[in-house]
Amino acid sequence: MTDQIKEYKLKIPSQTNNLELIRNFVGEVAKKVGFEDKEIDKIELAVDEACTNVIQHAYKRQDGKDIDVAVKLDYQKLTIVVTDMGETFTPDQVEIPDLDKYLAELRVGGLGIYLMKSLMDEVEYESGPGGENQVRMVKYILKQD
Repeated sequence: MTDQIKEYKLKIPSQTNNLELIRNFVGEVAKKVGFEDKEIDKIELAVDEACTNVIQHAYKRQDGKDIDVAVKLDYQKLTIVVTDMGETFTPDQVEIPDLDKYLAELRVGGLGIYLMKSLMDEVEYESGPGGENQVRMVKYILKQD
C-alpha cells in the first residue's frame, strides 16, 4: 500500500437490523487490507457497539435518522469514523465497570465504551458544530512498539 489514504463510506438508517450490514462493510474493508479473522472480529464488534450506542442513546431509537460510517486506510492503520446528528455524549462521565461485579449481577448492556477501548488501539469522541457527533476508532496494521 502506498502513502495514499483510501476511504470507503456508508450512510445507513439507524436501525438495529442494519447493524449486520455495517459489520459486513467494515469487516470486508479490514479483510481487504490484510487483517486476520480474530482482529476483524474485534473491529466489527467495536463498530457494532459504537453504532448501537448511536441508535439507543444519540437517536433514542427514532426512525428517519442516519449513521455515517467512514473507513480510512493508510499504510499503517485502519481508522473508522462513526458520525451521527443525535444527542451529544460525554465519555468522561462513563465509569469503567468493575467486571467481576457486573458479571455477578448478571447485568446486560453498558459495556459499549469499555469494549470499544479494549478492542481498538485508539478511541476518541468529538462533538462538533451543528450537533455532529463522531467516534473515531483506530486499529494499527503494523503493531506499534
